Amino acid sequence: MNTGVKITAFAAALAATFGTAYGVGKGVGPVEEPKRTEHAGHAAREPQEKPGHEGHGEESAAAASSLPGGLQISQDGYTLALDTPTPARGKSTLKFSIKDASGEKVTAFATEHGKELHFIVASRDLTTFRHLHPVRAADGTWSVDADLPEAGGYKAFADFRPAAPGAKGVTLGADLSVPGAYAPKPLPAAAPTSTVDGYQVRLGGVLDPGEPGELKLTVTKVGKPVTDLEPYLGAYGHLVALREGDLAYLHVHPNEGGPGPDVSFTATAPSAGTYRLFLDFQHQGKVRTASFTVTAGANGKAPAPAATGVGGAGHDAGAHAHG
Repeated sequence: MNTGVKITAFAAALAATFGTAYGVGKGVGPVEEPKRTEHAGHAAREPQEKPGHEGHGEESAAAASSLPGGLQISQDGYTLALDTPTPARGKSTLKFSIKDASGEKVTAFATEHGKELHFIVASRDLTTFRHLHPVRAADGTWSVDADLPEAGGYKAFADFRPAAPGAKGVTLGADLSVPGAYAPKPLPAAAPTSTVDGYQVRLGGVLDPGEPGELKLTVTKVGKPVTDLEPYLGAYGHLVALREGDLAYLHVHPNEGGPGPDVSFTATAPSAGTYRLFLDFQHQGKVRTASFTVTAGANGKAPAPAATGVGGAGHDAGAHAHG
């Protein structure tokens, strides 16, 4: 929980060297996904050559191994099966399971960051974010209550590691659709801070494609540093980043430090592009979410931080819900 998590092309978790203020990002050429990745602290798998097979089989294996997390509904023999792919607008119960290669529901998971499975739901326009904590029934069916405030497309992510010997971490993604009239919202405008429930969070550092570095988030309230952040799932902060467009998922955990006001993460963007960052932190018994928009390596220019604070239960954009 207290080690930085490298994340190169999401078999990974979102990663460049950052200071407390944004530095100059490295120039990039054509957008390419890194060949290796780590995801939520789990090393990415390298494609293995198969003697006597050339072409599509090897290319498919290599492509699958280098994809960022959450872009596939099935990976490494596991599938995210949604029982409620079209939930009603507003509050509803989501149900799903993780199935193995034989189609059986998985019932044994390793506990990581205090949970057997982390479940994230985000709207396609990245203005609604839910980090949920589902409950698993004996038969392997997971369920959790969620508030999806607007009609339209959502993406659900299941981040877990099976308990099977030698199993590595997997992040699967599947689409949800809330019926009704849909009006997508634009991403928030650029700003260096995010305000949520009276807290101000400043984001420092740069996000470079394929280059590991530090992101530092500083929490203050009424102009004073918050030096007594409380552990949440065993850490002083959790960071999830989603790439605009395909919603590639990167989940990072903090470097050593705490209990505030700074929370530091090691992260790597899998490609140039715009990302939405969601920081969960706990203070005085309540988890809040600060949200940021960051552009990584666009046209060789310095990444541009952007933030609009919306967080805490009850807010639409960047809201954090607990199941």
